[in-house]
Amino acid sequence: MFWSKSFIPTLKEVPEGAESVSNQLMLRAGLVRMLMAGVYTYLPLGLKVLNNIEEIIRQEMNATGAQELLLPALQPLELWKKTGRDELMGEVMVRFTDRRNRKISLGPTHEEVITELVKDNVSSYRQLPLVLYQIQTKFRDEIRPRFGVVRACEFVMKDAYSFDKDTAGLDKNYAAMFTAYNNIFKRCGLKFYSVQADPGVMGGKESCEFMVPAPSGEDMVYHCDSCGFTEGAKEEQQATKQVPCRKCKGSMKLENTIEVGHIFKLGTKYSESLGARFLDDKGTLNPVIMGCYGIGVSRLVAAIIEQNNDKFGIVWPKAVSPYKVIIIAVDATQEKICAVARDIYENLKKENIEVIFDDRDERAGVKFKDADLIGVSLQVVIGRDSLEKGCVELKQRSSSEKMLVKQSEVLNKIKELLS
Repeated sequence: MFWSKSFIPTLKEVPEGAESVSNQLMLRAGLVRMLMAGVYTYLPLGLKVLNNIEEIIRQEMNATGAQELLLPALQPLELWKKTGRDELMGEVMVRFTDRRNRKISLGPTHEEVITELVKDNVSSYRQLPLVLYQIQTKFRDEIRPRFGVVRACEFVMKDAYSFDKDTAGLDKNYAAMFTAYNNIFKRCGLKFYSVQADPGVMGGKESCEFMVPAPSGEDMVYHCDSCGFTEGAKEEQQATKQVPCRKCKGSMKLENTIEVGHIFKLGTKYSESLGARFLDDKGTLNPVIMGCYGIGVSRLVAAIIEQNNDKFGIVWPKAVSPYKVIIIAVDATQEKICAVARDIYENLKKENIEVIFDDRDERAGVKFKDADLIGVSLQVVIGRDSLEKGCVELKQRSSSEKMLVKQSEVLNKIKELLS
């Protein structure tokens, strides 16, 4: 992609009202634009990051044996009344009546819908276990949307659901999802904690949250650096910045975090309410044992930025970077510079390496600032001084280190640095 043909509306100044670092940088780097409070348009760079995160999630979910589907966003409220969650969710649910006088909600989550689907299509223990997941837009009428895409009214979520014949099967799927979530967040370049949590309105007997330390995080945890134990901090505790660790007797520090994932052992809460039953090997009818597993996909974009930035802009981990390489032609009016840049660009494309070529007729300073702002993992700088030495300059965004590489070796060096 040529920058001159791209839609990357970067901003020099921090937009008014942008509270968190991630919100500021997502706006400044041209990843998103706000349509109204809590509702954002993903621009090309932002969508590429979102797609990269989704691909990591799909790979790890598929590796567990889970199967992807896509459930409707429109949900009949009668399903929610059967579980009693229409009242528990309250005004967070976006509700309306259609022209047929049907009471409908825009899905804030999909436990009821997936349970109804399984009820109608699974009847025997031979069809279990079953794990289904989707990546889809959710809708919640947040009373106070904040921090850009962190607390939004419309957001992208990955939600998975397991269906088993017994609690041993649920335990196995829960453990598999716990491992998959660890893999996903590590691949996204995140430092994170797993915390035993209250299931809340989701119900069930056990749940675990995945929390990303971030200054703008609304959730609070106590974390022990000595043994790694982490637990949620209740509101009445939060005035105390340090407490003794219950595991190793060390000191636990209070930290702000962003919740990026949550897994639940639901048991039979939804299957009993909605009549999802199966016949076991003795011919007895039993409720399906369920688990559910959510990841805030769009929230992950913000969480990654919260942990990966500097005074110049975003510093994307390689796995989620919108492009792996940005080529900067220092002076786009010089044909020799542009010829070398185009040659490297074409060679990278042949290797299926995602690359953007900043071919704009702009001052070098503008190009360097924009490259740092959007945070592409590896910068290839072609200027007159380096070309006179038969070299080009490489710079990894995660460090200030620059290296001169011979033109004949540049492709192999790029591949090495990206591996």
